[in-house]
Amino acid sequence: MRSGTLGIGAALGVGAIALAMAPLAAAAAPAVTPTTATISFDCGAYGSGSATLTATQDGTSATISLSTSAITAPIPISAGSVSSVLTMTNADSSTVTFSGDSNPDIPAGSAVSTGPLAGTVQSGDSLQASSLQVTVFGVTATCTATSAQSPGPFVF
Repeated sequence: MRSGTLGIGAALGVGAIALAMAPLAAAAAPAVTPTTATISFDCGAYGSGSATLTATQDGTSATISLSTSAITAPIPISAGSVSSVLTMTNADSSTVTFSGDSNPDIPAGSAVSTGPLAGTVQSGDSLQASSLQVTVFGVTATCTATSAQSPGPFVF
């Protein structure tokens, strides 16, 4: 009988600790919502099309990776050859830039993928992509957003 009482007491103690720590775990893990969004870009002579953006957040540091059919690779592009700057407009009309020169291998004829692009955000920032510059082999394509992000802006 004594071992049954000890088991129940231990289980209740573990449960109480888990409940007490749950709010701390939730507060310590800031999250961006949504984590994925789509938008359309017009890149002038380089083309136009949709883009998928994926965001992550760790405190005030955030990253965005994107793939866009607005720009396709005319020849194979090796990893680390694409330099990109994504400008995002905040709800208060200020802008935040995300930049980087990371990309996977991109086969000829495929959509350009870039990221993670790094940027700094503040709690409550509500960011929507407004422009994108992609530089490959010294040639820069400048793209302008032609639609709103769906399902909506990234809220950090």
